[in-house]
Amino acid sequence: MTLDRKIQHVAIAGNIGAGKTTLSAQLASHFGWEVMYEDTAINPYLWDFYHDMKRWSFNLQIYFLNNRYKQVIDIRNGSKTVVQDRTIYEDAHIFAPNLHEMGLMEKRDFENYFELFQTMSSQIQPPDLLIYLRASISTLVAHIESRGRDYEGNMSLDYLKRLNEKYEDWIQNYTHGDLLIVPIDDLDFIKNSEDLGTVIQSVQSKLYGLF
Repeated sequence: MTLDRKIQHVAIAGNIGAGKTTLSAQLASHFGWEVMYEDTAINPYLWDFYHDMKRWSFNLQIYFLNNRYKQVIDIRNGSKTVVQDRTIYEDAHIFAPNLHEMGLMEKRDFENYFELFQTMSSQIQPPDLLIYLRASISTLVAHIESRGRDYEGNMSLDYLKRLNEKYEDWIQNYTHGDLLIVPIDDLDFIKNSEDLGTVIQSVQSKLYGLF
């Protein structure tokens, strides 16, 4: 790869609390990219979902699917490089199947949802680079507790473990494009500039090669 390569879409994937939003902002600042965040602040279903997952699971997943589909369309139609906080693939291959398997999404709802995802995903390009933040449950819990979001207070360890297992299965079979796996248990790219520099160097090398 060379610097002549046009990069439009870099996406950051990872479980709840992995540090996607933080790293998105840091990479954008370093490389001069724009960021498309996961809009948890204005999501009309998130609080309800964490208090009654079975009632609101389908509504929440449809909202995320639509939101991320529109983000990818905007990224590809734009002229700037954008780093996206979470991908459309995670909703379909991790969160929705997990809810279905836990009995929190009806079979017909899941099948309807996944068929819609397949239609949408066939019309968009995958990220030029997917960055996966790999974290243990203890790291995820520490991050979640430190940010203190009220709606995450009812989240169980079993839920996080199930998600982590699905993330690992998905990432091992990811074939849509370039992939960079960043183990974060021993990294602190918030407080440690050397750790952040290590991640930035890895991203630089993956996108443009060594030169």
